[in-house]
Amino acid sequence: MLPYALSSVAVARQRLSADLLASGVFEAAVDDTVLVMSELLSNALRHAHPLASGQLRVTWACGDGHVEVAVSDGGATTEPRAGRPTLSSLGGRGLGIVEFLAERWGVRHEGETTTVWAIVHAPQPARNGQSGESEISALREVV
Repeated sequence: MLPYALSSVAVARQRLSADLLASGVFEAAVDDTVLVMSELLSNALRHAHPLASGQLRVTWACGDGHVEVAVSDGGATTEPRAGRPTLSSLGGRGLGIVEFLAERWGVRHEGETTTVWAIVHAPQPARNGQSGESEISALREVV
């Protein structure tokens, strides 16, 4: 759980990056995954309400050469969707970036909670005869 504050983006980026690097995920894949999570979290802060606790939940699950990142909030008046900004637009590119970097993404609704998730290809180098696509952690939640 993170505070509903812009400073939470930096905290989540650092924790996700450190976790994935420690797990052996290739640095380029770490960078893509961190960018995707940053966009999801930034969108929640800009467009949605906090959870009933006044916070946001950021989670990630790693395994089989992929990372699923998810940001849960208290919902918004609009549904998250990728925009088609003009060249002169100052914003509106976040979910377009997610769409480009992620294999897939989507939105889940559970009661008053909205979760936007994305799955990013995140391979690891092979170790000791392993394929490099093994499970690297079950589920991490930013606390």
